[in-house]
Amino acid sequence: MLVPVLLCGGVGSRLWPVSRKLYPKQFNNLVQDQDSLLQETLRRVCNFSDSSAAMVVCNDDHRFLVAEQSRAIDIPLSKIILEPVGKNTAPAVALAALEATTLAADPVLLILPADHVIEDEAAFAEVVERGRGLAEQGKLVTFGIVPTRAHTGYGYIQRGAELPGGSGYSVDAFVEKPDQTTAQQYIDAKTYLWNSGMFMFRASDYLRELSLHAADIHAAAEKAFAASSDDRDFRRIPADEFSACRAESIDYAVMEKTANTVVLPLAARWNDVGEWDALWELGQSDEQGNVTSGDTCLHDVKNSLIRAESRLVAGLGLEDLVVVETSDAVLVADKARVQDVKQLFSMLESQGREEVVSHAKVVRPWGSYEGLAMSEGYQVKRIIVNPGGILSLQMHYKRAEHWVVVSGVANVTVGEQELTLQAGQSTYIPIEVRHRLANESEEPLVLIEVQCGVYLGEDDIVRYEDVYGRAGTKA
Repeated sequence: MLVPVLLCGGVGSRLWPVSRKLYPKQFNNLVQDQDSLLQETLRRVCNFSDSSAAMVVCNDDHRFLVAEQSRAIDIPLSKIILEPVGKNTAPAVALAALEATTLAADPVLLILPADHVIEDEAAFAEVVERGRGLAEQGKLVTFGIVPTRAHTGYGYIQRGAELPGGSGYSVDAFVEKPDQTTAQQYIDAKTYLWNSGMFMFRASDYLRELSLHAADIHAAAEKAFAASSDDRDFRRIPADEFSACRAESIDYAVMEKTANTVVLPLAARWNDVGEWDALWELGQSDEQGNVTSGDTCLHDVKNSLIRAESRLVAGLGLEDLVVVETSDAVLVADKARVQDVKQLFSMLESQGREEVVSHAKVVRPWGSYEGLAMSEGYQVKRIIVNPGGILSLQMHYKRAEHWVVVSGVANVTVGEQELTLQAGQSTYIPIEVRHRLANESEEPLVLIEVQCGVYLGEDDIVRYEDVYGRAGTKA
């Protein structure tokens, strides 16, 4: 059996301000006329022969995003493995390998980042089938992208001798991201491939090689998995055990050390969407070389990426720029310097800026909320509750709330009262009173919430009951 495993961690800090900690790039619709990167990856792997549903490894904070995006495109998952803390790819793949052995005796794992674009899906499917044959022979397969230019943002793989039958190549070396001169030397040599971060092997072969070359990671992952719990669609990994695991990539821990690594070249118009210039390359450009989305008005602008999400963005006399507008932040960058957006992200993070954590619109398992206004002592939010959505039974120590229904029907609990509110009706929730909001109708519920109090942080919450398993948490 083939088990696709999607690695859905990471922040995507170089794609700020669209990518943020609580809503990173893999959940965003970044490419024109496509769903999110995760959803496109799920579609890519759902039709292989003798294959299980895909498995996803993600941060615990993103568990409902993964579940909702899978449900939205009607592609079920076999399991969502929740990492309590990020430890890089070697431990994540170990957890997936252990989980996969509960589905079949010794399945072949197809390890894929959830945030890549692959335009030639037929070429991708063909190379996966060749890789499956090698994996079933005990090889640890990596897929090397046939380079199109001397790129300094990727690691490289030096291929060695051709395998019998021309099915692939041995690996002579994995090399780090090079400078421009070295990258050009790699391209001229014609024996180097971009390291895609995609792999294929039997679960038992990976676990054996991990135990040989990174025994501490293997032992920690096994211990954490043994202590894990199965919660419906989720595999919950305990934080205490997993935190003790060393952080390491699969390349360093296994692929560079084992004698069984082989590489298959892949020419499929691949892009890891790591920086804003990648979106410029992928987009449909106008006659001046501009790639735009949203409400834009440009005059004498060339070779630029202009992205507007919430308002008009007008540009005049610009060239080789990236301009990305969201409702609460705007990025303006030299297109040649977009790799340094990560430094801006780190600066904002060190300043405690909320703009690196979440968007003004925050997604929850029941729907979403969006901040509209905030000042001393009050805050206004727009809340949207999906059909069938239900918020936790909760209470706040430091704020009261006023709810005004804009559209839909709200089913409200306030203390011992049960209310049904129509559009134009409202209610008041005093401090320290238990309350709950639900939408039992088939239409979205939209309401305006006005919070008043001495403290308005999201952590001023006590959850007593929650259908999404969040009772006792502030997440």
